[in-house]
Amino acid sequence: MRGMSMAIVTRALTLNAAFLQEIKEDNRLLRELLAQTSSVFEDLGEGFPPHRDVVDLLWRLRDQLAMHFALEDAYGYFDDAIAEAPRLSQQAEQLRRQHDDLFLQICELVEEAEQLLYGERAEQNRATLAASYRSFHVTFHEHESHENRLILEAFDDDIGVGD
Repeated sequence: MRGMSMAIVTRALTLNAAFLQEIKEDNRLLRELLAQTSSVFEDLGEGFPPHRDVVDLLWRLRDQLAMHFALEDAYGYFDDAIAEAPRLSQQAEQLRRQHDDLFLQICELVEEAEQLLYGERAEQNRATLAASYRSFHVTFHEHESHENRLILEAFDDDIGVGD
């Protein structure tokens, strides 16, 4: 065995530090906005803020969600996972398509809040707006959980977790 060398090939996920920082900041801001918005819709009574404030908060949430999805899409958030586990490509594509649906949901929420603000729809009230937000929030949370599971599954398989 003397003089023989063995080549060991390993694969490593290479992450750009600036990208990681941007993703961390985006996630922090998004979590804060989701928490603020959830808090607003918990109290529909006297503590409910002026409708203009609710619209502004939903605008900020919509814009942050757009940034969140743009970062995931632009930086190939799933690309490494798919390269590690091609069998997950269909699931990853389905999750990417959900970005459009989720963004449309938040845009509809903004529109509902604006209609409430300007009194454009008599049947629109705080309770229905809150129910719409809660539905969006549950759907978004499930989406994020599925994304995390997909990435963990791809890399757990690669490094042999659970063997």
